[in-house]
Amino acid sequence: MEFYKAQKNNRLFEEFVEPRISKYGKIFKTSLMGSPTVVVNGAEANKFILSNEFKLVVSSWPSSSVQLMGRNSIMEKQGDQHRCLRGLVASCFSSSGMETLVPKICSTVQSHLEKNWHGKDTISLYRSTKLLTFTIVFECLLGINVEPEMLDIFERVLEGAFAPPVNFPGSKFSRAKKARVEIAKMLAKIVDEKRNEMENSSEGEEKGAGSMLLSRFVAAMIQGDITEEEVIDNVVLLVFAAHDTTSFAIAMTFKMLALHQDCYNLLLQEHADITSNKRPEENLTVEDVKKMEYTWQAARESMRLFPPIFGSFRKAVADIEYEGFTIPKGWKVLWTAYGTHYNGEYFQDPQRFDPSRFEEFVPPYVFVPFGGGPRLCAGYQLAKLNILIFVHYVVTRYDWSLIYPNESITMDPLPFPSQGMPIKISPKLSRDI
Repeated sequence: MEFYKAQKNNRLFEEFVEPRISKYGKIFKTSLMGSPTVVVNGAEANKFILSNEFKLVVSSWPSSSVQLMGRNSIMEKQGDQHRCLRGLVASCFSSSGMETLVPKICSTVQSHLEKNWHGKDTISLYRSTKLLTFTIVFECLLGINVEPEMLDIFERVLEGAFAPPVNFPGSKFSRAKKARVEIAKMLAKIVDEKRNEMENSSEGEEKGAGSMLLSRFVAAMIQGDITEEEVIDNVVLLVFAAHDTTSFAIAMTFKMLALHQDCYNLLLQEHADITSNKRPEENLTVEDVKKMEYTWQAARESMRLFPPIFGSFRKAVADIEYEGFTIPKGWKVLWTAYGTHYNGEYFQDPQRFDPSRFEEFVPPYVFVPFGGGPRLCAGYQLAKLNILIFVHYVVTRYDWSLIYPNESITMDPLPFPSQGMPIKISPKLSRDI
């Protein structure tokens, strides 16, 4: 119960992990969700666990997550199947893929601000960015037009992803299962239409080599490399992986910038320099995004202090000898981001917000908001683009302030601002940029 109470208050590290590190050391055993579990902390432990995926450990998700995300999603795949699916996603972030993605995301962000921010004086930043992230995944990455009801259906699935897998009428899991059936039907129709379009296209057209991920998925399906179920399950997983985590990262970045005006001023200057060389309404380029070095430092520092994921579970597939301990086959292993993010050995004065610390090289497996090893988040480049481009258009077009500077963070099971992070906004005069 201690674990779940601390989780709800977003104090898992302070109230559950840290006291046990003080008492037992960086490696300790406990029982979580009815399973004997070894919790490991530190960069070496992160490296050992994350780099030994498929060898000593495998990803271990709750039954509800597996049922709702799908057994054919990349999170459940291993070996060649995992490499194939991961390669398809990664191909969208090649140099040519980025040249296509950046202007699409720019247009989507600007359209979102015009539609959802224009004429308003307050906005829920977290809710707004959840809608934006959903739209970016579907329209910019996948190439699927978003219908008005789609977000609500997907959110019902996400709400049940970590709920007890009890299929009682009215339960979160039951509602999520019904929504998952709706999604499968909707996506099956979209996939079928895309397949017909691609099979009937002329040789001169891209015929499956399109920049949109759905085209790449369906091309692989036509070639027999993956199944329709794998396409559907991985679309659901992409939304799940990007939706709450990216929105939370954006929210925490804005929170920390609001609380540290000196950092915000440095960030504003970086974006003023970028806009000074562009025509009004001209989209950002990949080169412009690369210039947002301080902005990415600020975002990383925010994710260090407020990791979008606490850590994740693995399951030992063999007896594991590590640091003089034996982790029995079948036991769960939990690695934590806080074990390095809040460790003075890696980050001096770790409770302090200081984007400049990322000017220096950060060793592997120390900063781990996207995980690591073979299961490093396949969409982390999309999250980076989403964050940087959104920040650019907000800070160059709006003055804003937090309504609740001390708003608490809760977890269920992913972290989120308890009141949705409402902010006051007003259009910025061009001369103020």
